[in-house]
Amino acid sequence: MAVTWVFGYGSLISKAGFHFDERVIGFIKDYRRVFYQGSTDHRGTPDFPGRTVTLEPAQGEICWGAAYKISKKEDQEVALTYLEVREKQYDRKEYVDVFTELTATTPAISGALVYIASPDKKVNVNYLGPASVEDIARQIVKAEGPTGPNREYLFLLENALLQIGSKDKHVIDLANEVRRIISEEQ
Repeated sequence: MAVTWVFGYGSLISKAGFHFDERVIGFIKDYRRVFYQGSTDHRGTPDFPGRTVTLEPAQGEICWGAAYKISKKEDQEVALTYLEVREKQYDRKEYVDVFTELTATTPAISGALVYIASPDKKVNVNYLGPASVEDIARQIVKAEGPTGPNREYLFLLENALLQIGSKDKHVIDLANEVRRIISEEQ
């Protein structure tokens, strides 16, 4: 029976939410993590969407995250059903190679499933797209949804990335700007 691997680059890094047999820290190539996806069901509302991460193609860049190995058929079914709900605002599924060493030419894991929110507004109505760090941060400060404040998502991601040894400039710059806005408001 085939093993399923799932690659997480956002909240999945710190909270899988499903049973897995192994967690491997690694990265995918030619993508970057960006806060361009609107969240109307977890970290925002339809009236005021939060912002969550998606991937965009970026030649020569890497995106760190965590890959989860799911071996048992019943665990795979439960995990994939769970992810279909959790990631329902992400309209694309791709299979990526995950690397664990920066100099490696052969992936540690081939064919890991990853959920991506595409920029195609016809199929992804919640895509918000690029904006300045300041504008994204202001939106994150104000947004809150059923899962909690959008800022909590950002800070959890920042912490999860630092714990796996990844300093993602986009995430760090946003977190610092959110902290600056919050301190000004107090």
